[in-house]
Amino acid sequence: MRKNQRTVTFNHNPLLKRELPMWRPRFLLLALLAGSLTLTGRALYLQGVNNDFLQAKGESRYARTLEIPATRGRITDRHGDMLAVSTPVRSVWAMPSDAKLEPAQARELARMLEMEVNELNDKLATQRDFVYLKRQLSPELAQRIADLKLPGIHEQKEYRRYYPGGEVSAHILGFTNVEDRGQEGIELAFEKQLAGAPGLRRVIKDRRGQIIEDVTAVRPPREGEDIALAIDGKIQYLAWSALRDTMEQHKAKAGAAVVIDTRSGEILALVNAPTFNPNNRSNLTGEQLRNRVFTDSFEPGSVMKPFIAGLALERGKVKPTTMVDVSAGRMTIGTATISDSHRHNKPMTVAEVIQKSSNIGTVKLAQYFSPTEMWQLFDDLGFGTPLNLGFPGETGGRLRPAKSWKPIEQATMSYGHGISVSLIQMARAYLTFARDGELVPLSLTRVDGEVSNGRRIFSVETARAVRAMLESVTQTGGTATKAQVAGYRVGGKTGTALKIENGRYTKRYIASFVGFAPVSNPRLVVAVMIDEPSAGSYYAGTVAGPLFSRVMEASLRSLGVAPDAPLTPLQLARRQTEERADAATLRESM
Repeated sequence: MRKNQRTVTFNHNPLLKRELPMWRPRFLLLALLAGSLTLTGRALYLQGVNNDFLQAKGESRYARTLEIPATRGRITDRHGDMLAVSTPVRSVWAMPSDAKLEPAQARELARMLEMEVNELNDKLATQRDFVYLKRQLSPELAQRIADLKLPGIHEQKEYRRYYPGGEVSAHILGFTNVEDRGQEGIELAFEKQLAGAPGLRRVIKDRRGQIIEDVTAVRPPREGEDIALAIDGKIQYLAWSALRDTMEQHKAKAGAAVVIDTRSGEILALVNAPTFNPNNRSNLTGEQLRNRVFTDSFEPGSVMKPFIAGLALERGKVKPTTMVDVSAGRMTIGTATISDSHRHNKPMTVAEVIQKSSNIGTVKLAQYFSPTEMWQLFDDLGFGTPLNLGFPGETGGRLRPAKSWKPIEQATMSYGHGISVSLIQMARAYLTFARDGELVPLSLTRVDGEVSNGRRIFSVETARAVRAMLESVTQTGGTATKAQVAGYRVGGKTGTALKIENGRYTKRYIASFVGFAPVSNPRLVVAVMIDEPSAGSYYAGTVAGPLFSRVMEASLRSLGVAPDAPLTPLQLARRQTEERADAATLRESM
């Protein structure tokens, strides 16, 4: 160090000799004191007065509210036999951020889940916090996966719907989705009652999502209600079997049948073809899913004629024995010509008009009435509007306002062309003849006792007169002798109608038959429809009549309805053979 350089120590630094303004340290002291008081006050407020905020922040990091699934209600037939039930299954899910699997672990998990390893790795590579790996696994398989103790891989309880009857009741029951929510049929129509309501529970989880403590049950689940349908499982199977055989015999595009109890309006059977297995829906098509009884409308053809005869009798225009001149075989209205499928060379009684299914005779009966009077009858019978049974996709058919009817349209509607209905609408309308003129609502669910809130359409005398005409249709000289049922008096009407496509009639047909038995005291109404029979014959008497006979006979026998007609030895032998065959078939199906 140079001798002439002065040494300056820290405590002699000239900067220290400068005096600071008095306000600065005081301001700093006050600022620090105010900050301390603010922090202290905030801490006291959060921890003492309002601790909800800190509590919520803490719980958000470890507490969770989980949903407790409710068990979906069962669906049974009228006797309590199971038609649909939810069985417990498991779903395997992952937290991708925690699922760090070794290659060998990934291969084993993919094998157990029946997945490709690449597919599994793609799911685990997602940026989401939660991803399903596979749903609706058996509890046994899910447990074997859980035993692997793979990081980030978890499981949860779910339910899967099972349908013991498979394709037999598929269209009436419908099905649920992977969330066990109704998608079609009864499952959708009664979703609110069947589904119930899930419960909630609060749990504590660690950072890997594992539940380490149950805190409390916030809300217990409300289990779904059981639904008892009006369907009779045995009659349902017999009707489905008969429809399946008829479809094969006539190489038809589609078909449907419905059985109704006349006392209660209950739907005892409802079948469609083609059908599907609701337990395995991997290759479903729209054709298989359609419940044609409710959703398809068609021109019914001659099935409409008894209602016109009933209206003419009710208004006193004719009697069953009144003669109607149909001998010309043709009839011109405006520029259009109407004809009978078979020419009749002499006048007929009103009863014979129905028995022989004369278009000309029916048109002459319809000409007694104005369009408004005919429209009112059709409306009273329920045509043109859905029956509002709650079934998804139910059609109301087509019934145009009376003021738009032309004379030729009124004429063709009298024998079932120019108007469209569903099979369930037509089956219900025939209750008026089976119940002595009274029309009652239908029911998809079981009804205890007889229904009494009917609406009178025809008088008792008119209904019984038409009933006698309809019985003659199935007897010698009628159009549906193949609809006879051994041991029972049967009444009904055939309908053979051309199909419409793009506004034009085609050379394709729908054959239908609607009838009741026993005529002495009707217990059942059965309606059947075969769409586009293509094995030669397409007339309803030879296509739909035998199907009606088989369904009606099996249903009456199943219910133990007493016969009201004598059995010939040949009929008795055939009936015993069919009973043994039906019993064997039922045993095989169980």
